[in-house]
Amino acid sequence: MRAHLLSLALALPILAASCTEPPQVAAVANPVGAAAVTQERLLAAASEPGSWLAAGGDFEEQRFSRLDQIDASNVARLGLAWFADIDTERGQEATPVVVDGVLYLTTAWSMVKAYNIADGTLLWAYDPAVDRAKGADACCDVVNRGVAVWEGKVYFGTIDGRLIALDGKTGEVVWQQQTVDASMPYTITGVPRIIRGKVVIGNGGAEYRVRGYVTAYDAATGDQLWRYFTVPGDPSLPFEQPELAEAAKTWKGEWWKLGGGGTVWDGMAWDEKSGLLYLGVGNGTPWNQGLRSPGGGDNLFLSSIVAIDPETGSYKWHYQTTPGETWDYTATQPMIIADLTYPSGPRRVVMQAPKNGFFYVLDAATGELLSAEKFAPLTWATHVDMATGRPVEVAEARYEVTGKPAIVAPGALGMHNWHPMAFSRDTGYVYIPVTVNNAPYAAAKNFVPNMTGWNTGTDFAGGADLYKQPGAPPRGNVESYILAWDPVAAKEVWRIPNEVYGASGLLATAGNLIFSGNHKGEFVAYRADTGEKLWSAPTQARVVAAPSTYMVNGEQHVAILVGARGLPTDQIRTNPASANNSRLLVFKIDGDKTLPATLQVRNNAGPVKIDPPLLTASNETVASGEQAFATHCAMCHGVNSVPGAGSIGPDLRYSALLSFRGQWNEAVLEGNRAQRGMPGFANILRDGESEAILAYVIKRANDEKAAQEAAATQ
Repeated sequence: MRAHLLSLALALPILAASCTEPPQVAAVANPVGAAAVTQERLLAAASEPGSWLAAGGDFEEQRFSRLDQIDASNVARLGLAWFADIDTERGQEATPVVVDGVLYLTTAWSMVKAYNIADGTLLWAYDPAVDRAKGADACCDVVNRGVAVWEGKVYFGTIDGRLIALDGKTGEVVWQQQTVDASMPYTITGVPRIIRGKVVIGNGGAEYRVRGYVTAYDAATGDQLWRYFTVPGDPSLPFEQPELAEAAKTWKGEWWKLGGGGTVWDGMAWDEKSGLLYLGVGNGTPWNQGLRSPGGGDNLFLSSIVAIDPETGSYKWHYQTTPGETWDYTATQPMIIADLTYPSGPRRVVMQAPKNGFFYVLDAATGELLSAEKFAPLTWATHVDMATGRPVEVAEARYEVTGKPAIVAPGALGMHNWHPMAFSRDTGYVYIPVTVNNAPYAAAKNFVPNMTGWNTGTDFAGGADLYKQPGAPPRGNVESYILAWDPVAAKEVWRIPNEVYGASGLLATAGNLIFSGNHKGEFVAYRADTGEKLWSAPTQARVVAAPSTYMVNGEQHVAILVGARGLPTDQIRTNPASANNSRLLVFKIDGDKTLPATLQVRNNAGPVKIDPPLLTASNETVASGEQAFATHCAMCHGVNSVPGAGSIGPDLRYSALLSFRGQWNEAVLEGNRAQRGMPGFANILRDGESEAILAYVIKRANDEKAAQEAAATQ
């Protein structure tokens, strides 16, 4: 499987001080930028290192800057040049795009902001007014990873499935398109790609009940040009693309009734030399292949890199990283295009480190597999057979086949997720944010499709007892680090351990530097050749997004958007507009600004005291509520009702609603707090589950109260 082509005739065709920003367009009289990015300008991005023309830097998505004014010799002098408070919470995942004197970024809830790069003045802000109830369809937070800029317009997707083009100078809407069926649980969190005047956008929702595709629109008018489906639909109907007839032969059962999955929610890249657009395809619906495709099969094109012609949307080749995936091992992670020099000569390649833990290097033109080696300690496969290109699986990992639970590494979050990696043209290394983790997988019993929620087909608690056995690994998150990977030698060079678990995006520069935030609440610079830590600055927030760099007034700046689920340990809130201290931070040599040390809020009544009602429910009700909480609530409110690094919701143990069953049910079932990000679960929870969850949270609140009182007497 060195080159995968189906057996058809497929050659066919801010301000420097904090402030609360306006929710709608607020243009200044004389906006700075023209957003005048063109095909030629992007192709020549290396000759314009003072700009950052696309989220990935340029078409090759290397996230490498030729700027070297800031280097290993002077990076210790970096200081804060200016910052801007962001007025949304949740995760902030966008990389700033900088062009024609303006910095553009997106925030949570698909908002867009434009700043003057010289002093951080807010030029305009746009709020697409997404219904907050749509957050129920966002599997992994209401995030957005950035904008694309083209010929005077700024393009971005929204969590409710729209593609919007704004005027780069004013922030006014030029056109918008609803790219998905709004009645279905589709979302958009990824960055649009613009290729020769075509805006290409994918979508998310494969945990729910959707069918993946990407669509190309005319950048000037918004007219749809073509649509490419990543998995086959109902075989009784005509297939939209000829290769889908062949792909359908790799599926079994009635997969189309729940959509099949295969969404392209993040990774895409275009190679000017080969003329190909590469799509990173996601997981199946349900995850459990035994339910999705009874009897197995490769299930094309799930978990695949698919190369298509961006002019027509026609298939060229594919490589499947995880045939018949059953663990949520997406291949939607970022891809990098580069020229590598092997002993046998130069090769133009596509590189990816997807969730499954193998680092892949493919020939960009043909899809030939050049290498596939483990970059982290995965356990679902032993290696990739280079003769066939297929992973050699560990039989016990297929829980849906054996009928037995299994601890598998990685878990669903992967050894590398969406967090951008970077490639240095100077060192030749790829820098990967690695998260080593595992999870217990077990097939769900008596699976019934959920029309309003997740459809994984797995029992998240079914294999928990396996961790009690001798020799079992630590459960869940084990460690995380920045890995320097030599893609030619296909091996690790060095790693930088993170003090606090979590992944953050990366930037490499010609100053022999890599930059990354972390979950301890720092922005850090390391030597690109050795990994030596050279500088750090406090961010007052967890960092997941990748930085960018640019020049203004002859000085190199580095910009990073910070803010993620929860706050770093011992960090207090200092941003009046955001509980997780979401901010845009911009650094330069000898910058002298400082972040606020305290939160300036009127009528601050001091710390909230925990005061739950007495627990009156039975042990059986509490136990039932614990299971329901783990299934439906822990993703946002924390495992065991204790918010942690991955939490986006408040600590329910302190909720005033614990004393008011009726108001609790209005929030949990009826969704009367949907516009605050808490959707209703009436169509998801079974009768009595809301009250059982309430009983469990009351129990956990009383546990916490007792612990606090005991600590106070010591």
